[in-house]
Amino acid sequence: MIVLYILGGIVALIILLALIAPKHYKVDRSIIIDKPLPEVFNYLKHIKNQDHWSPWKKKDPDMTQEFIGTDGQVGFTVKWDGNKEVGTGEQEIMNIVENDRVEARLRFFKPWKSESDAVTRVDDAGDGKTKVTWGFSGINKVPANIFMMLYNVDKHVGKDFEEGLASLKEILET
Repeated sequence: MIVLYILGGIVALIILLALIAPKHYKVDRSIIIDKPLPEVFNYLKHIKNQDHWSPWKKKDPDMTQEFIGTDGQVGFTVKWDGNKEVGTGEQEIMNIVENDRVEARLRFFKPWKSESDAVTRVDDAGDGKTKVTWGFSGINKVPANIFMMLYNVDKHVGKDFEEGLASLKEILET
């Protein structure tokens, strides 16, 4: 009988945690780049350019990649297979609003399955400068949302976004 009470308590705890754990996540970072908005946007809408500034490409420069479609257009997809730091997945351009934003769907297959909506936005910062905001968001499914109570995705991924944006700024301003 004691074992049943213990098991019941564990199940109740898991259900409670699943109910109170975060259901959504969103991470983004911004930077000001000393270049006009159309020039910055034209560079950003080409996903292949991420190879030059993405922190994940730096974590595995030997990852294999496959490109499907025309870069800079809706439907373009890059698939990757990398080391344990970058995993396996794909990114597909879902929508482009010229001189405003590029929306993409990120699908991760390894080390765990998940989907996120990514966006790279540009805003006029005045004086020929552009504010770039790079981020992603998604849904934490049960029971993975319980893990998110212990893992600060904003802190972990946010520093990667900051590193990538700093590299982007350096590339575009030189």
